[in-house]
Amino acid sequence: MNRQPRNTLASCIGKLRTSRPVRLMVSDHPVDYEEARQRMRQLSAEILSGESPETVWLLEHPPLYTAGTSARENDLLDPQRFPVYRTGRGGQYTYHGPGQRIMYVMLDLRRRGRDVRAFVTGLEQLVIDTLADLGIHAGRREDRVGVWVNRPDKGAGMEDKIAAIGVRVSRWITRHGIAINAYPDLEHFSGIVPCGITTHGVTSLQELGAPYDYATLDAALRENFERIFGPLER
Repeated sequence: MNRQPRNTLASCIGKLRTSRPVRLMVSDHPVDYEEARQRMRQLSAEILSGESPETVWLLEHPPLYTAGTSARENDLLDPQRFPVYRTGRGGQYTYHGPGQRIMYVMLDLRRRGRDVRAFVTGLEQLVIDTLADLGIHAGRREDRVGVWVNRPDKGAGMEDKIAAIGVRVSRWITRHGIAINAYPDLEHFSGIVPCGITTHGVTSLQELGAPYDYATLDAALRENFERIFGPLER
């Protein structure tokens, strides 16, 4: 079930779009998490001061776990498996690693309605529409975060998470963003309780038989970002 009625969804997304191009960065090799976090902080400060344009960053990380501000210690099941990083984003534990496409989104909400709820709704819709372009029907759920797909092949009422969303907003500048499971090693999620949810699993584009190469996924992400948030620099 979608979390918001259609008219509310349209209202949220409508205020997010601007005409000023957003810088697009793409990293071709896995980026160290601490390096990425420091870069986001730097860019956020520069966006706040007007020294840098708003920025979207497509990348992946080496294998690691991150803990959001709501993370529970007993949800870290295998603390020795991968490095664990405490973050300032919302949410609980999640896994990042090769085969998971991350889009860090550093936008200035002072120009986009000053509405954090609308921003998160826009990110959710970006993922949902991108997955639809790849042949995957996915959606929001009222009782849990992220983007989900129905898995009737696993049993009645079963669902899997295919994308995580976690953001931080400071002085109206956003950090962090979305992570879509393209072709990660899904077994690596077994070292945590992903997002604190034990009743459902995780899946990937590869497992669902959808296109999972980054070229195809990135093209769909760029197109849907531009439709919701505005143009990207070319």
